[in-house]
Amino acid sequence: MRVLLVADTHVPLRAKQLPGQVWREVERADVVVHAGDWVVPELLDELEERSAALLACWGNNDGAELRRRLPEVATTQLEGVRIAVVHETGQSRGRDARVRAAFPDAQLVVFGHSHIPWDTTHEGLRLLNPGSPTDRRRQPHCTYMTLTLAQGDVSDVELHQLPRR
Repeated sequence: MRVLLVADTHVPLRAKQLPGQVWREVERADVVVHAGDWVVPELLDELEERSAALLACWGNNDGAELRRRLPEVATTQLEGVRIAVVHETGQSRGRDARVRAAFPDAQLVVFGHSHIPWDTTHEGLRLLNPGSPTDRRRQPHCTYMTLTLAQGDVSDVELHQLPRR
């Protein structure tokens, strides 16, 4: 199962639309995961329409409509992998242990908020932050991630850099 991870899209504040490269990944993905900070519900509508499947949560910049339609924490099991998606996980120091304690049954936690890519494993928990495809902040590039889920395993995790605009 091919999975696309995005977060912190901030449409239309940071970009009018997702980059074309990301939309092409949406078309290839079996599941799209969005870890919050959409800003407007129109992007949610479009991702729901264009994605084979969508797993998503709201973020701190998302208003009442997005919070009504999305959970604060989205959870599921795909290909035998228990997944949680949440926007904020707090400061980087101590994050691995803190998230492991907050999600004791998860094998994969996808988060956003910092716009900084993150990929660690702690006590059997893979923590991934895809960065942002529209707002690089202090990072050299805007980013997103792809991965494969199969038979209870997370593999082929790849951080993709977008060309500078």
